[in-house]
This record gives sequence, C-alpha cells and structure tokens, in this order.
Amino acid sequence: MAQDTNKQPDAPQEGVPAPEGPANLIDTDYVIGQDNIQTNKFGFSVDLHGKVFTISSLLVLFFVIVTLALPDQMGPLFNGAKSFLTDNLSWLFLFAANIFVILAVVLIFTPLGKVRLGGMNAKPDFSYAGWFAMLFAAGMGIGLMFYGVNEPLTHFGTSVTGDSWAPLGGAEGNQAASQSLAMAATIFHWGLHPWGIYAIVALSLALFSFNKGLPLTMRSIFYPILGERIWGWPGHVIDILAVFATLFGLATSLGLGASQASAGLNYLFGIPNNDVTIVVLIIAITLIALGSVVLGVDKGVQRLSQLNMGLAFLLLLFVIFVGPTLLIATGFVENLGSYLKNLPALSNPFGREDTNFMHGWTAFYWAWWISWSPFVGMFIARVSRGRTVREFLIAVLLVPTVVSVIWMTAFGDTAINQLVNQGYEGAKNAAVELQLFAMLGQLPLSTITSFVGIVLVMVFFITSSDSGSLVIDSITAGGKVDAPTPQRVFWALIEGAIAIALLLGGGLTSLQAAVIATGLPFTVILLVGCYAIVQGLRSEPKG
Repeated sequence: MAQDTNKQPDAPQEGVPAPEGPANLIDTDYVIGQDNIQTNKFGFSVDLHGKVFTISSLLVLFFVIVTLALPDQMGPLFNGAKSFLTDNLSWLFLFAANIFVILAVVLIFTPLGKVRLGGMNAKPDFSYAGWFAMLFAAGMGIGLMFYGVNEPLTHFGTSVTGDSWAPLGGAEGNQAASQSLAMAATIFHWGLHPWGIYAIVALSLALFSFNKGLPLTMRSIFYPILGERIWGWPGHVIDILAVFATLFGLATSLGLGASQASAGLNYLFGIPNNDVTIVVLIIAITLIALGSVVLGVDKGVQRLSQLNMGLAFLLLLFVIFVGPTLLIATGFVENLGSYLKNLPALSNPFGREDTNFMHGWTAFYWAWWISWSPFVGMFIARVSRGRTVREFLIAVLLVPTVVSVIWMTAFGDTAINQLVNQGYEGAKNAAVELQLFAMLGQLPLSTITSFVGIVLVMVFFITSSDSGSLVIDSITAGGKVDAPTPQRVFWALIEGAIAIALLLGGGLTSLQAAVIATGLPFTVILLVGCYAIVQGLRSEPKG
C-alpha cells in the first residue's frame, strides 16, 4: 500500500470528499467510473459498471423468473436449503458475529480508536443530536414492527412449557424466569451483535473512502489484502455478492412488511389477507418508493424518514404510558440485566442443546443482519464523517441497542403482561403478522394505533426500498453516488419483484432461505475484511 502521510488529493475522486488534515491516502491511478458504460439512448441516461451491473441484474432476473414460473418446485427447494444451511452452518454465523462485536469493543480501547474519519482535522457533518437521530432511524425497521410482539411472546411460551424451541432450554413452569429469558433472547437478536456487524462494515467503508480516497463500495475495504486487484475480478465478485446480499436482505424485510400490512388491513377493514392483496401492496408501495427515488434523497428519503421516526416515537410513547407503565420502566433495567447475564450462553456457537433456537432464530437473524450490512453500513458511514473511531463505535453500538431494548421491552412486556395477568390469549394465538395488532387491540384507541402501525410498516417499506436502491445503484455504478435516476428506478423495481417471487415461491421460509444463502458467502468476506480494517487503521495518523 503506497501511501503519503500528508498527501492531499489534487482532484478528489468523484463523490468522495477529500480528507481534512493528515491522512494516509492510497496512491492509485484508478478513477471512479473509469470502467463504466456511459450512454444516453432512448432518452435514458446510463452510467454503470458493465461487469458488476450485468452479472448482478441477469442473475437476479433469472432467479425471479424461475421462482415465479415454478413456485411448487421452488418452495420445497427453499425449505431444504434453509434446513441444510441452518443445521450445518449456524456455528459460522454465530462465530462471525462474535468476532465483529469483539473487534468493535477492542478497537474502542486501543490507540486505533483515536483515528478520525475524514482526516485528523475533519469536523463532524452533523451535531450529536442529529447524528444520534439518524442512528436511531437506521436502528428502526420493519423487523421491529414484525417481531416486537411475536418474538417475546414466542420465547416466553416455549420457555414456560419447556418446548424444544426454548432459548437455553427454557425455564419450565417458572413464569418469571421464562419472561426474563424470553426478553434476554429477544434483546440478544436486536442488541450488540447486529450493531457490531453494522459498525464494522460502516467503519471500514468510512475509513477507506474518507481517509484513503477510495470509492464508497465494498471492494475498497480489501485494498490492504488485494491491492490493485480490487479493480479487477476479485473486486467485481465482492461487489456482486454485496448486491445479492443487500437485495435479498431487503426483499426479506419487504416481504415481512407486506405480509404484516396485509394482515393489518384485514384486521381493521376486512380486506382479504391473501397472496393477491400482498402482491398488490408490494406493487403499490414500490411505485410510491419510485416517486421518492425520483424526488431524490433530500426531498424523498429524508422527509419519509422524519415522518417514520415521529410516528414510531409516538407509538412507542403511547404503549409505554397507556400500557403497564411501571412494568415497562422496571422491565427495561431487568431485561437489560438478564440480557447481559445470558449473553455468553446465547452467543456460544458450539455444544448447544437448544439447537432449534440457535438454528431457527439466531442463525436467520445473523444472516439477515449481515445481508443488510452493506446497506445500513453505507448509510451510517455517510453520516459519520468527522467522528473518531472511538466515539463512532461507542455510539453505533450503544445508541441503537438502547433504542431496541426500550422498544422490545415496551411491546414485549406489554404482550406478556396481557397473557399472564389479564388472561388475554388473542396475541399469543394470532398469526405472526397479526400479533402486533392483537396486542394493540387490548389498549385504548386501538383502531387509531393499529392504523398508525400499518402506516409505519408501509413507510418503512418505502424508505427501505428507496435507500436500498440508492446503495445498490452506487455499488453497480462503480462507486458513483450520483448515477442517473433510471438506474435507481430499475433496482427499486427489482427489489419489489424479488419480494413477490419469494413470497409466492414459498412464503416466509423462502425469505429466510434466501437471506441465509446470500448471507453465507458475505459472512466469509466480512471475516477476511476484519484484517483489512485493522491494517487500514494502523496506517492512519492518530489525533
């Protein structure tokens, strides 16, 4: 890696801001977009990386066509793939996630934590309040809406009955211990581990873009290992896998969101909850997302994100103050303590007896988070310029984790309290996608809050599709962040098509199978990338 400690770029790479103050730029002759195909035929502007875009789009289109054409054959195939991967490779997902968390924590306490993203003299682009708000926004998603009631209730039920799906063997017959274990297992899936994954990916993208002057794509992370070969086929493969992982991670979220929105509309208005409704929802919301894409980030994604944050915060406050307020307040501390107490056992990848929980829950979640990591990581990287590595890691690990603990405590403890102390079994017995609405139905203003829940799911759907298409387009445009709008429109349509194909080709199981299959190779890539991150930080001046 040929570097100059005080070198500043004469002409910064397109879309990459120049470092402020001393930083170890990588000396490369590569120019962002030099391998791109640029044309303006039939009224559409095109500026894309020929190999990455062509291979990614053709393989994805082939997958969608085959899945839609052969749903009866693809369903069992997805189910078999999911079972094989989780039964045999769950340990890899758990092991990798542990490495990411450990690396993030270690970096906080080493001199490497003093490195400033964007150069020694870089100033943060956003205030702490604004930065934390965006980290909060990144931490919220369709998953919290879908699993906020379902997961605590499910783990409580399996724990108290001693079911084979209980986390850590459960606590048969002991309601208090089962509730504590259920909330610990839930927070485990939404706490430090997912944010450790996101933090490492975001840190590496920010470092190699803002400090090293490389494109904001996954291939750039591997320069310390591959050198100039990142511009060739090794780099193409990394970016193509990043596209696949992001697409299927997004499709999983969109599929879950559409299922929940359909169930909510049926619950409130009697609209049939079937495949036709779900497909219509995906198409309609994808079209709305296209409008947001055309408007651009500032007018589209930003405004929708602000709307979503406001609605989510209001719904959370409503549940806290109208639900069992004291139980939620004390539960936050108790659940956090239970999580920390059970963390070593829950994160152990070997010799587990609770294999159903480990395979069916944790492995799926870790694959899902890893698939989302290029998407969320790129977002976090772009808003974190000017922060030191230490404050970056502390904030990214802790702020969203605390938000997730509050959310899961409010919704999960409320649902469990309704079951245990009020004898209400409606949420417990409801379909997964209906459990949130069943829980809200026992609180005042249930029609209004359920409608807000549906709107939240839909807007999460829109912002995820919109932001995801921006990230995928940047990767397939060779690192450019201002590629022509029609390319983002193409990827937004593809995301909707994949969600429809997976739901029709096998439902929730196919979504889980797809995300695990695409998350697997990307897990290996990120493990290798951990070495590159440390090497990149070691070469930087420390403030």
